[in-house]
Amino acid sequence: MTLDPSQAGRDRHTLATALRDLRRASGLSGERLAARCGMSQSKVSRIENGKTLPTAVDVQQMLAALGVDAETTDELRQLALTANAEYEDVRASVRRGLHHRQRELAALEADATRVGYFLPAIPTGLLQTPEYMRQAMSPPVDPVEGDISRTIALKLERQAVLHEPHVRLDFLLTESAVRWQLCEPQTMALQIDRMISLSQLPAVSVSVIPLTAHIPQVPYHTFTVYDQHLVTIELFTGRVVLRDPRDVQHYTRLFEFFAENAREGDDARSLLQGWADDFRTTRP
Repeated sequence: MTLDPSQAGRDRHTLATALRDLRRASGLSGERLAARCGMSQSKVSRIENGKTLPTAVDVQQMLAALGVDAETTDELRQLALTANAEYEDVRASVRRGLHHRQRELAALEADATRVGYFLPAIPTGLLQTPEYMRQAMSPPVDPVEGDISRTIALKLERQAVLHEPHVRLDFLLTESAVRWQLCEPQTMALQIDRMISLSQLPAVSVSVIPLTAHIPQVPYHTFTVYDQHLVTIELFTGRVVLRDPRDVQHYTRLFEFFAENAREGDDARSLLQGWADDFRTTRP
């Protein structure tokens, strides 16, 4: 069996078909395979039908129970690893239209019941004013080509989720993210004012980690956790999506750790107000 993980790994159907064919070739029923793996029969069925994406551990257990050779096991395990981690670069996003990504994010937020945003570099789009948003989308290094105005309009439409009662939105920012002077001082002050206002919505929390806090953990990058089922990671050149439960659990624990060291509620609003006032007294 020869597989190309870089292509087939993204196709859940390819992995499901390979696992189903190997089980049938072994003569084992789905029920017997499940018993050998310590899984439920329904989970094996969902994996083989492409309804559940197996982790690399799931694949390893299933293939060991089937007595599959080492080479095929390695190929299918790599396939599972690739399928559970997707990467889309900025260039690909631009080619298909930046607005498509906004629709994808809106769908993720609409389907979730709780979303945690860890923001060590910049407030996320749901928190941004239009002026701040436009500057964030106009970097001097490798500026994005495309219809920025259309993307901004869709980002602003996405902000309707802030008022939806069915989804809890937890925004966790570092002081550096809030105070990084992306725009002129008055625009920065208005951006912080907006976060103060949004923090008072019933289903929204805005917490901040001040620079004076002692945090024995490096905040490497921005990430978002959706219902402890999926994680997205923002990079300069693209976005990574993780679905492996172990990866998702790791990022969930990271979010909880950082949240324990953050100021929230009135304490957070007091800090934000002070930073906004600082910008208002700053000369351009």
